[in-house]
Amino acid sequence: MPLKLYDTLSRDKREFVPVTAGMAGIYVCGMTVQDRPHVGHMRSSIAGDCIRRYLEHLGYQVTYVYNFTDVDDKIIARANQENIDYSSVAERNIDAYMLAAGMLNVKPASFYPRATRHIPEILKMIETLIAKGFAYAAGGDVYFDVGRKSDYGKLSKQKVDEMRSGARIELGEAKKSPLDIALWKGSKPDEPGWESPWGPGRPGWHIECSAMSMKYLGESFDIHGGGQDLVFPHHENEIAQSEAATGKTFVNFWTQNGLVNLGSRKMSKSEQLFFLAEDILKEFRPEAVRFYLVSTHYRSNIEFSRERLAEADVALQRLEFALDQAGAWNDSNAPMPPLSPRFSAEVAEVEKNFFDAMDDDINTARALGELFNLSRLVNRALEGMPTAEERSEAWHLGRKLLELGGNLGLFWKRPAAGDAWPDEIVKLAEERVAARKAKDFKRSDELRDALKDKGVVMEDTPDGYRLKKL
Repeated sequence: MPLKLYDTLSRDKREFVPVTAGMAGIYVCGMTVQDRPHVGHMRSSIAGDCIRRYLEHLGYQVTYVYNFTDVDDKIIARANQENIDYSSVAERNIDAYMLAAGMLNVKPASFYPRATRHIPEILKMIETLIAKGFAYAAGGDVYFDVGRKSDYGKLSKQKVDEMRSGARIELGEAKKSPLDIALWKGSKPDEPGWESPWGPGRPGWHIECSAMSMKYLGESFDIHGGGQDLVFPHHENEIAQSEAATGKTFVNFWTQNGLVNLGSRKMSKSEQLFFLAEDILKEFRPEAVRFYLVSTHYRSNIEFSRERLAEADVALQRLEFALDQAGAWNDSNAPMPPLSPRFSAEVAEVEKNFFDAMDDDINTARALGELFNLSRLVNRALEGMPTAEERSEAWHLGRKLLELGGNLGLFWKRPAAGDAWPDEIVKLAEERVAARKAKDFKRSDELRDALKDKGVVMEDTPDGYRLKKL
């Protein structure tokens, strides 16, 4: 089946047909870097990375753009608070993002544009909007006139009249309507600014993404990502000002990812409700963090907790154990021998189901289930006293598991020797969790002792269980 992606604008799944044959352009709205990245930022990056990896698997040449908003009110306020230059705040937090992204096996972007390095492109786009009657200068600022764009609200499915209710013009703003978008903000004497036809200032948040995405991907491109919390106002304003400037369709597919929640509230810097990526990556293996974040479809919200991360780590180790037992990490360039009829049909079904899941709007959750099916085939091939032929088949199956997992960005790092858990250990641990929940403490103690007999200690913590070797 062909790849189908859900598009927020059309509210349906459509077959992916690129703007340019054989090419794919992806723009993901990146961080506003007033602080270090949290897990929500990394989820957005991993969602975009999975889409990119699968397009590359399908043979597309992908240009992938991830931007940084490196100047805004919050960055300036943080710099003033610390008595340092705004660029120092931006630089350290960009470095923190790049470190976390690398640890989580997010492929480097083709381009990492920053707002402050694209002032000429931003000014040119603002001038085009003014010339076409979609923007106006007022008191050193420039605003996009929302009333001039008849289809404003089409992405978020909001009506302009309803948006006006309760909206107001802030003190110091000279715009005609409370809904009008700031394209250029005049700088105060103590703020960073760049020269423009309207006086010194800096770009508004939305215009920077329009200008930067079109610089690297063209006036019309394939995929625009970012969190669902950006649909309005950020992406709504992007599509309005971009299409007003060019008269062309801006983006073919809007693929916003679901949010990372903490107790049903979204992870948020402004509300101080987040886990910093660097803290989580000190406490848990990056491989387990990525595994957990791809275990839910990218458009669905995900509840984040240390307990669930601990459980994800143990589940991942089941796959790693199968890879280890099969010797899949070895002889990676060796040709794979053919499979016997014992496994060939089942492997073909696993592969079909895996790629059907990925073709269905990059459903990594379903695809992940097929990796466990494949790991069970590895375990079956190695049952009892396997012959040389069966070991060869297990190696083939393990290589296939490694290959399919690569489409999700998994298995990039071989775990330390002995760190992966076999199915029988995981099964005993999960049975003990169920017994404790049922308050069957006699059975829970029996299962704990059974694990000890196999050389494994199961520790109960407020964040879930941990397995350790004696």
